[in-house]
Amino acid sequence: MAATLLASSCDSSQKTDIIGKQKPKIENGILTPEVLWAFGRIGGVNLSPDKSKLLYTVTYYSIQENKGNTEIFVMNIDGSDKKQLTQTASRENAAKWMNDGKHIAYISNESGSSQLWIMREDGKKRRQITDREGGISDFMFAPDEKKILFVADVKTKNTVTDMHPDLPQATGVIADDLMYKHWDEWVSSAPHPFVADFDGEKISGEKDVLEGEPYESPVKPMGGIEQLAWSPDGKIIAYTSRKKTGKEYAVSTNSDIYFYEIESGSTTNATNGMQGYDLNPVFSPDGKWLAWESQERDGYEADKHRLFLMNIATGEKKDLSVSFDQHVESLAWSEDSKSIYFVSVWHAVSQIYRADIESGEIKQLTSGMHDYKSVYSAGDVLIGVKCSMSKPDEIYAVNKGTGSEQELSFENKEILDELEMGRVEQRWVTTTDNKQMHVWVVYPPHFDPAKKYPAILYCQGGPQSPVSQFWSYRWNLQIMAANGYIIVAPNRRGLPGFGQEWLEQISGDYGGQNMQDYLSAIDSVAKEPFVDETRLGCVGASYGGFSVFWLAGHHEKRFKAFIAHAGIFNLEQQYLETEEMWFANWDMGGPYWDKENAVAQRTYSNSPHLLVDKWDTPILVTHGEKDYRILASQGMAAFNAAVLRGVPAQLLVYPDENHWIMKPQNGILWQRTFASWLDKWLK
Repeated sequence: MAATLLASSCDSSQKTDIIGKQKPKIENGILTPEVLWAFGRIGGVNLSPDKSKLLYTVTYYSIQENKGNTEIFVMNIDGSDKKQLTQTASRENAAKWMNDGKHIAYISNESGSSQLWIMREDGKKRRQITDREGGISDFMFAPDEKKILFVADVKTKNTVTDMHPDLPQATGVIADDLMYKHWDEWVSSAPHPFVADFDGEKISGEKDVLEGEPYESPVKPMGGIEQLAWSPDGKIIAYTSRKKTGKEYAVSTNSDIYFYEIESGSTTNATNGMQGYDLNPVFSPDGKWLAWESQERDGYEADKHRLFLMNIATGEKKDLSVSFDQHVESLAWSEDSKSIYFVSVWHAVSQIYRADIESGEIKQLTSGMHDYKSVYSAGDVLIGVKCSMSKPDEIYAVNKGTGSEQELSFENKEILDELEMGRVEQRWVTTTDNKQMHVWVVYPPHFDPAKKYPAILYCQGGPQSPVSQFWSYRWNLQIMAANGYIIVAPNRRGLPGFGQEWLEQISGDYGGQNMQDYLSAIDSVAKEPFVDETRLGCVGASYGGFSVFWLAGHHEKRFKAFIAHAGIFNLEQQYLETEEMWFANWDMGGPYWDKENAVAQRTYSNSPHLLVDKWDTPILVTHGEKDYRILASQGMAAFNAAVLRGVPAQLLVYPDENHWIMKPQNGILWQRTFASWLDKWLK
């Protein structure tokens, strides 16, 4: 295939280098930013109809070209006979087996936009199926493959050019309601599910399932194809949507699961009356049941993820996780429709569990210091994707009976074999209110207990996302440790995996107990003989950035350097600037002008900007200008305040990044700036 591509160009200047597997230079076994960006990133997994083979994708990045490329791979379910099916400069993803087990459907931008393609199982005989304006983002075939469901953007709002066609170069955005911006975009369109006929060669008769409706499905900004499902008989499409717009959308998390009947074109709300997020429907193989993830309360994104089950014939619903004080995510049915596999975090690790739909019994299947992120049933084994603080995502087979694991993909073995990762240790620390708090401690590679090391307190964002065995390409604890630091990462109040009471304590108490938990963690580890308590740093992003700003005014000389990325500096400013208002209403307690609201008034009285007069410690502030969750004005205000106060400060702003730093060279710049700032003040 590669030879064909090269042969198609007579002019060598037109050739495009293909971004593939990287071979970084590794010195002394140390993880560096350049090595971090050399890892191949495992993508979606798809099982063949006979459960004998696996499709998956790997994304590779080129620092020099400042972009990535995704390729499709196949292997047997035992990990043997691994093959790379594509090797192009185009981006291939969303690979799925077709019913005959001999062909693979996938999305490629080879034609200039993301379209549906089909190839043989050996990667040959590739042909383009769709040629839609604007392309498609993902798809799934009906069980009999006579129809296809795909997702594509639909224009939902008039632009300035629509209203003023004589001003084709005007760039202004006019808004008359909320949600005019979301995550990193000015909103003018929404993803819709489309259903179309498929004859094996082309699609026809496509119909917008939400035709004429201004709503999203999947739900932005993070929702994907997992929010849609075909019934086994192909007669019903279940889709997730929050059918609200403007202010109503901004203050609510109430999404529902809808049933769209193919023959009649009618739609019914299957979860009508359920108030929180209802997401990610999956039909049982026998077609009798629908399972999905459900949250009880509207406006609360960190509410417990319940495992809900519906009898399709009767409409009866039940909560299978009522006695399970943990989140339930990534649902997968057993082949006999008698049980559901899922992933859940508990005590800072994520494992695979099985729920029996008749008895309601839930059993943990795996154990160990890792995070499973997804699970799929494949006969006698489960296929899961897992990672740890010391290892990026890889694909594993898990024995359903014993829970024993076998790595299959080994995508990053060559790089990992050359690295020495720091030891990861878990501790339990007593908090100021005499609770036991889980804390991760990551040691530097080549750790010498006879030496004294500077230490860094890691403050988690979310604010309610776990400090589990995560692997991050931005906030990677191993790369921090590789710079010669002890890393202290507490599962402070407000994080899942320790029961709902522990999780919910943070809401309405931003400057309260969870801040004391941070200090308990760093104070405990700082007592170790190998930690230099005079050289402590504190870092974090998002709510973790807020935590850094808050601690800068309360740390009582503990820290010698701070780093805050995308943090909230002024809570009153944040209330009016953020886009998803339900979050601010729930976590902050309401608007700052509600003087009778004691919870809200307590929140705003703890705003970091009110204690800048106590700032006395060097601080680095980083932010992306396309961040519409926490606007870059927050970071700039914090930096300006520090400079005006005479506090040593540095600002790193990205005009082209959102809440996350996604581009390779921007990521390298961030890591280098991060490390040099800490080294300047702590070494």
